[in-house]
Amino acid sequence: MNIAICFGGVVAIFVTIGLIVYFRKYKPIIDVTRDISSPPSLPLIGHGHHFLGKESHEYVKLFKEFCKTWGPTYKLWIGPSFHILLGDLKDVEEVLGSTRFNDKAHEYASLEPWLREGLLISSGKKWHSRRKALTPAFHFKILDSFISVFERESRKLVRNLDKEYRMQTDAGVDLYNWVNLCTLDTICETAMGVSVNAQTNVDSEYVRAVKTIAMVLHKRMFDILCRFDLTYRFTRYAREEKKALAVLHGFTEKVIIQRREELLKAQNQKGDEHLDDTGSKKKMAFLDILLQSEVDGKPLTNLDIREEVDTFMFEGHDTTSSAVTFCFYNLALYPECQQKCFEEIIQVLGKDKTKPVTFEDLNNLHYVDLCVKETLRMFPSVPLLGRKVTEECEINGKIIPAGTNIGISPLQLGRLEELFPEPNVFKPERFEAGYSTERLSPYAYIPFSAGPRNCIGQKFAMLEIKTIVANVLRHYVVECLANKEEELELIAELILRTKDPIMFKIKPRVY
Repeated sequence: MNIAICFGGVVAIFVTIGLIVYFRKYKPIIDVTRDISSPPSLPLIGHGHHFLGKESHEYVKLFKEFCKTWGPTYKLWIGPSFHILLGDLKDVEEVLGSTRFNDKAHEYASLEPWLREGLLISSGKKWHSRRKALTPAFHFKILDSFISVFERESRKLVRNLDKEYRMQTDAGVDLYNWVNLCTLDTICETAMGVSVNAQTNVDSEYVRAVKTIAMVLHKRMFDILCRFDLTYRFTRYAREEKKALAVLHGFTEKVIIQRREELLKAQNQKGDEHLDDTGSKKKMAFLDILLQSEVDGKPLTNLDIREEVDTFMFEGHDTTSSAVTFCFYNLALYPECQQKCFEEIIQVLGKDKTKPVTFEDLNNLHYVDLCVKETLRMFPSVPLLGRKVTEECEINGKIIPAGTNIGISPLQLGRLEELFPEPNVFKPERFEAGYSTERLSPYAYIPFSAGPRNCIGQKFAMLEIKTIVANVLRHYVVECLANKEEELELIAELILRTKDPIMFKIKPRVY
């Protein structure tokens, strides 16, 4: 009896606190945004009941239903977070095209323990000065020097696929796992100038730490106990994250210190730190550029550099793996497009499979480029962009309260019939010069975001993706066990992925 009374008292206290918070904080916000449509909501939990009992792969379908029923722009209130999802192009342009909305949404907070205040998360003056300092690192001359890394690591991927082919069963091959290791090796080499040999040592401490962080980020988005810091800190995922971060931060810091010492030693000896032991010009990694960069006339500290190197690691790893895998999926489902890619590759590179891919070659792979762009329309690596409103404002006549999280979905925009006819059909030609996309707003197709905070590494990513696609298609025909009628079950995390692995059949290409 006493236990029941105590329990009832606790529940009453929580309900009372919830009602106070609701009427003081959320009721005014809801009243201000009353002209913005929304699904039916409940006191205290808002729209949370729509998500109860659903798994993460069902959320994409739910958001699609919301958009269809409540219009392209609608509001969601879930627990302590208030969101407005913008799907109207005028609204999207207003947000992405302005520096007024440079602050990232609450969902990015789960990245802070790893990336701290790197370019992806930082805002205000710090973001602006860092962006200005880092832009030269993506000059075409620097990107040209990275092609040999893309080439070498994609060749390792092909060798691993050779092994997979010999062991292949009727269940097929999960290309994503090998592609993911390939992009990890590539990003480590280009970011820090060191190799972690992920493709040959899949169980290394560093590879395990990266996989752990990926798992933790998934949990923090979809597990209710992990979404809130108060409860997350008591979970096993928090402990696993702490161990993984010690490995990742420790590795990056060690490389930074070592490379800084090498540069100082070379300068003291009046040598050229850009030459290797043979006297040849040494390829500069992203880290080397940061070590020589200044912000407001001051060199970056080791912590500043670690933030940016870790950000580059995050943004250039899983995003690229996602794009490459979905590109192979589309080319497998549309063999006529795969054949056109192959014919172009042979035309540009010749029939000698050992010929290395060059910067010029990649720029001449126009149809491959169209296929990658069309893949990113259908399956953008980053399915949702988030901004936070820091003070009450107006967006095209809609009052947006301070503290609102704004969501913009490249996945939703890329599948709108009015923007892209037959949106569920893979049609690379739609990106040809003079085709229909030239009449579109530049904010309709945004796999790399748009405006001031667009992805600084988009050219890097496109070159790496095309290198991997070209080298794999030179050696293998890629087929898919799925068919065009099967709708992939997508999970829209920070990075787009599928509920179940996409299984492929590969067979040597004879020519």
